[in-house]
Parts: sequence; structure tokens; C-alpha cells
Amino acid sequence: MILAAAVLLTLILFASVFHKVNVPVIILSLFIGIIFGSDVTGLIDLNNAQLVKEIANGALMFILFIGGFSTKKQHFRQVFKPVVLMSTVGVILTALVTGTLFHLITGWPFLRALLVGSIISSTDAAAVYAIFKGHSVDNKVRTLTELESVSNDPMAVVLTTFMVGLVEGGEVSTLKAVASFVWLLVGGAGIGVLVGFLAVYVFKKIRHIEAEYFYIYLLAIVLLSYSLAELAGGSGMLSAFFAGFVMGNKQIPYKKGLLAFNNILSFITNVGLFIMLGLLAFPSSFKDIWQSGVIVFLILTLVSRPLMVWLLTLFTDLKPKEKLFVSAVGLRGAVPIVLATYPAAVGLDSGHVIFNIVFFNVALSMLLQGTTLVPLARKLGLTTKDRNKVPKMLELVTVQDTNYEIIDIYIDDEIYEGSCLVKDLNLPPGTLITFINREGKVIAPSGAVEIKPNDTLTVLVEKRNIDMIPLEIKRGFMHKGKGRQEADAEQAEPDAAVATAGDRDGLQGGPQVSS
Repeated sequence: MILAAAVLLTLILFASVFHKVNVPVIILSLFIGIIFGSDVTGLIDLNNAQLVKEIANGALMFILFIGGFSTKKQHFRQVFKPVVLMSTVGVILTALVTGTLFHLITGWPFLRALLVGSIISSTDAAAVYAIFKGHSVDNKVRTLTELESVSNDPMAVVLTTFMVGLVEGGEVSTLKAVASFVWLLVGGAGIGVLVGFLAVYVFKKIRHIEAEYFYIYLLAIVLLSYSLAELAGGSGMLSAFFAGFVMGNKQIPYKKGLLAFNNILSFITNVGLFIMLGLLAFPSSFKDIWQSGVIVFLILTLVSRPLMVWLLTLFTDLKPKEKLFVSAVGLRGAVPIVLATYPAAVGLDSGHVIFNIVFFNVALSMLLQGTTLVPLARKLGLTTKDRNKVPKMLELVTVQDTNYEIIDIYIDDEIYEGSCLVKDLNLPPGTLITFINREGKVIAPSGAVEIKPNDTLTVLVEKRNIDMIPLEIKRGFMHKGKGRQEADAEQAEPDAAVATAGDRDGLQGGPQVSS
């Protein structure tokens, strides 16, 4: 217990020291795990790959459920085709290119090189979610990379299992491997969707109980969605994601409170997961494999990933700068490390060479890609400005049984300028601005009241008008540095101006919905 407290307190200390340079928490967690591990201070000896695998799977199912809960269906539709291609054909292409080039450059046996390529072929959902959390990265590329990282794990698992069988010299059925992959994907997603709809139905039937029980119920749904899919031979991770996706896009009681709970849970599981992975590391062994590790990392980062992304998005509406950013989001994390234990489990990696190469790549990916992705997004113009002040709402009223929601609309003074009068707003019938929060002061919204940048409007609105109301209110303002026509065109795109309570980072000016 004392050691656990020491680890967590050290994390808090490091976070406060590195706060200004914006080092992602997963990198700090990984580094602290390495420090406390058996190869550095020796305070904690974690040398049980099977235990780590089980704990990692437990953490990942919560992280993916929360990711699904926070993903809006309109964003999902935008990127469905490239996600399917990148998480299937893309994984195979990445493994083939990486393994082949690694074999040609280092002379590693071809099948073993392909095994390394297969293990490292998938991006990591926990890492992607953690890096993007709290940053206003463009919804399209963000959703694309997050969904890819969720859905490419089954393909990587099948490929790794297939290659382990080939390296062992046993007979491996290609047809069986393909069927296994299809069921992992389809079965996992299907079971997750069914559990999600069932969960929403039960949610509405038990809404009369105390709110605290909803959090317990949510945990039960995560466990149920994962375990049912695993028992059926599907992907538990994919099932957890889609269960969360269905629930996050339905009206359920205390949704805003559940979202806040999910965010806290996601943070804690990410921290625990990467501390544990750090404890697995043996940095002293890196001196024997660092050259091979660097070669694999360079192939992945500069050849395999960009080639895969640009080929498979040729006929999409992704812009070159978006493709460039997606190419850079090749974060490796927990899943490749877990897959790296597969060869050792059957005696193919007794010296832990493959495991160390994979871990070295994950560490490089965290340190280099993890710290540069957000600055790269800013450089490419794929972020919105940081929020100045986004108020937090209390769930004082539950309006689940009505056709109304209470929303907050924030007029960001870093984006908007000018002002408008309440009476000039063309709001639909049934919409009521209940009050305006201006620098901590509550203003009653009579028709002659002026709405200014940095104001927060609390509005009672019909559910069908939630997306339209913020756009209508903001039409009375000018975008800084833009003309009226350009501002109107940008506001016409909901993703550019609206963020519901389900969005993790709350895009500037978007409504925060209290359910």
C-alpha cells in the first residue's frame, strides 16, 4: 500500500513539474512505472505477463467503452469507410511492409520479421484517447484515428496468432483465420450494439432509483458487453466500444453525470495501465536491441503508416493535411505489448528479444509521437482555439421524461466579437433563455439585454432544436479576423461550432446538455 501511494504521489509531483510543457499523463505514467520497476529501483517486481494481459484487457474495456460513449453518430458516419479499410487491409499492409523491410535491412528470418510486424501493426486506443483528451482536435481526424485504434486490434490479434502458428511450424488454416477475424469484428460489434440497446431500455425502466446506482449499473454494462462477446468468440473490446456508442447516442437519465464519471474512470484506468506497462520494462536490455528497435520504429513511422494511410484514403474526402496528420497518429501502446507476450508464451521468444523490441517501439512512440501530435495538429490548422472558460453545469433538473433539455451556450471571446440583442434572435417557439452568466453575475434576459462575447447563456430548448439554437445565437456575432460571409459559412457546419455534452473536449461555443 505504501508503494502504491508512493507511485501515485510521484505521478502527482511529476504532473505538477511538467504541467507547463504539457507532457501527456500516459508518458509520465509509463516513465514512473519504469522508475519503480525491477530494472531501475527494484521496488516493484512485476514479471507476470499473463497477469499483465488480464489487467490490461480490464483497463482497455473501460477505456474503449468510454470512448464509444463519447463518440457522436454523425462523426462516426463521416469516417466509416476509411475506418473499415484501415482497420482491416491497413493492418495487413502495415504488417507486410514493416516485416519485409525489417527482414531486408537486418537479415532477420522472414517469418520472425513478419511476426514482429504483425504484433506492432495496430495502433493503441488507450494511447490515442489519452493524447487527444482535453485538446480541441478536428472532429473528423480525431474520430477517424480513435475508431481505427479501436477496430484494428482484432485484425492484429488474428495476424499475430496466425504468424505464431507459422513460426512454430504447425499447420495454419488461412480460411479459419479469415473466419475468425470476421467473427471477431462482426460478432463483437453486434453483441455490443445489442447490449447497448438493452442497457438503454433498462436504464429508462429503473430511472426512479437513486442516481448513485446508475454508476454501478454502468460498470456492470461494461463488464457484460465485454464478457458476452469474449464468451461468444467475438472481440470484447469492440463490443465494449459499441455498447458505449449506443448508450452515448441515446437519451438516458443523468447522462451528464455519467459522462463526468466516465471521464474520471478513463483517466484513472489510463494512469494505472501505463504505470503497469512501465513496470514490465527492462531498460538495461535495450542496449542489445535498440538498433533493431529504431529500425522498426523508422519503418513504421516513415514508410508503413504513411503508405497505408495515403493508399487507403485515395478516394475519400480527406484533405492532404488531414492525411498527413492521420499518418502521424500511429501511436503504439498497451495492445502491442500484450501481443508481444504471445510468442514468449509458446517458447518462441525465450530471450524476450521480440518483447523488448516491441516495448522499445512503444516507448519511442509515446515519447516522440505522443508529445508532438497536438503541436502538429495546431501547425496544420486542425485544432480550434483553446477554451477560455467553459462553465460546468449541475444537474439540478432531470428532464428525461419531457421533450426539453437545459443547455449552456458559451460565446468564446477568443473566437467571436461584436454583440447582439436578445430580441433580435430568431429562436423557435418553446425556447427560453433562462439567464445569462456574465463574469459571475446573473443577468435576466429581457429583450433589450445585449449578449456579449464571454457570456454563457443557459437555455431551455426542445431536444430537436439542440444543434440549431447555438448556431442561431452565434449568427449575431462576427468571427475574429473573418468577414460575415465566411463566418456564416463556417457556422453552417455543425461540427465547427457545436459540441454536445457527449464530446470529450467540448468544442468552443457548443452546448453542454444536461439530461
